[in-house]
Amino acid sequence: MPAPATASSSSASSSSSSTSSSSMSASPQLTRLLLTRYNLSKTGTVELDKDVTFQAQINPSEFSHSFGIRYDKTKSQGSPGVEPKFSAIDDERVNFSIVLDSTGVVPPVPGQPTDVKGQLAQLNKVVYEYIDLRTEPPYVRVLWGTLIFFGRLESLKAQYTLFKPGGDPLRAKVDLAFVGAMSKEEERRVTSRASTSDLTQTVKMKQGDSLGALCEKIYGDSSAFMKVARYNGLNDFRAIPPGTVLKFPPVGK
Repeated sequence: MPAPATASSSSASSSSSSTSSSSMSASPQLTRLLLTRYNLSKTGTVELDKDVTFQAQINPSEFSHSFGIRYDKTKSQGSPGVEPKFSAIDDERVNFSIVLDSTGVVPPVPGQPTDVKGQLAQLNKVVYEYIDLRTEPPYVRVLWGTLIFFGRLESLKAQYTLFKPGGDPLRAKVDLAFVGAMSKEEERRVTSRASTSDLTQTVKMKQGDSLGALCEKIYGDSSAFMKVARYNGLNDFRAIPPGTVLKFPPVGK
């Protein structure tokens, strides 16, 4: 009787070991937040500098990613209100905090300094120190999970929370804020979209068209019909024959 029990115990042990091994191999690998300097070529493409990087020892517990749009809300004197008109794409921003630790509780990042002072110096080299010859802050790519952000440092604040008896810091919380920096190609595409309202448009009138409806479609404002009528030298904007070619000037013209 003892033999079967031993075999059963051995089998269970083997099964447990196999399950444990399987669970370990299925566990996700730690992905650290990565900051990498990059340059913009003359054509506007991104060229990563993989020799100047910083990996977070402890990933952020949260981050914010914001976008903005600016509107022109100027209204004339005495006007009760005005509909906001699109003006420009505003800045894109990312904010998060990371912790630098040299207590030994958290494993260090391979290839990076182990002390807080050295870690902060490495971080500054990536995001803050001016680039030679250009005397301006570097471009930085922020990469973590689904977040891929290209920008420049807007602010860095280090708060030291734990110290050695001699005063050297053992732990620091670093707050980082980045503002988006588009490449020339990205900027060209955005400018191209935004500048369509700066072009004179030509429209051939069809049966059933009205000047007010066309102004609503082109400018988003049907009240611009008088301006368009004067621009085209129309004597009667209510009866425009089909086939008439009208020019719709840029906004503000």
